[in-house]
Amino acid sequence: MTAFERKSVLVDGLVTSYLEAGQGDPVVLLHGGEFGAGAELGWERNIAALAAHHRVLAPDMLGFGDTAKVVDFNDGRGMRIRHIARFCEEVGVDTAYFVGNSMGAVNLFVDITSPSPVLPVRAMVVICGGGEIQRNEFSAALYDYDATLPAMRKIVEALFYSPSYPADDAYVRRRYEASIAPGAWEALAAARFRRPGLEAPPLPSSTRAYERIAVPTLVVEGGGDKLLPAGWAAEIAGQIRGARSAVVDAAGHCPQIEQPDVVNALLLEFLAGNEEGHDG
Repeated sequence: MTAFERKSVLVDGLVTSYLEAGQGDPVVLLHGGEFGAGAELGWERNIAALAAHHRVLAPDMLGFGDTAKVVDFNDGRGMRIRHIARFCEEVGVDTAYFVGNSMGAVNLFVDITSPSPVLPVRAMVVICGGGEIQRNEFSAALYDYDATLPAMRKIVEALFYSPSYPADDAYVRRRYEASIAPGAWEALAAARFRRPGLEAPPLPSSTRAYERIAVPTLVVEGGGDKLLPAGWAAEIAGQIRGARSAVVDAAGHCPQIEQPDVVNALLLEFLAGNEEGHDG
């Protein structure tokens, strides 16, 4: 039985593809930003568990999956955030729990710590979307992807703690095929263009106005994340009123994929606690 249904909606004239399942208080899932990423690859192991209690919506963000391949060279992150806010309006979501991984988590933090947030966040879980991205061979694999199968294998190695993922030819090829779908590589690569002679832009920073966050927050770290420094989740959670953190052992940058049972239990506990009016 299919755990979710793929749908699409026009958001300000842009085709927006998303996965939907379940009924109840909505949960919006925001995937990561690596080449080949999308809602299905990012959340397929979590949607069914969440949909037993909630209406789950997992959009392909701008430039990814089956959503429009659009790039804003001045404010690409802001455009994606505003697009998700408008997506929520189009699908009738006034307030929701948000769960983000990697880029999706960073986007949550960026919006909710801004002077004027636009996302209708009731409570949120950020998974591997904080801390300072380390400059190493693994982050280089994510940024220097040349749309070849060997390069995708390096991305998969960077994302996961277990060596079984880069060794799985079918899984690597699935991500590779997603990365070379029409417009997918171009949309993500174009956002990283810079005029010759300019310095490389800084990697995403974890320095934000966390004191502005007034919603229940859970910060989740992968115990074997190759991209983020150990301890970042507790450090950031400590700057957010009432927040808590968790470390998922034997997981890299995508714990919701690598350890889905553990992450699903964390999510369901957090969501149930906030339904009951607890602090998370």
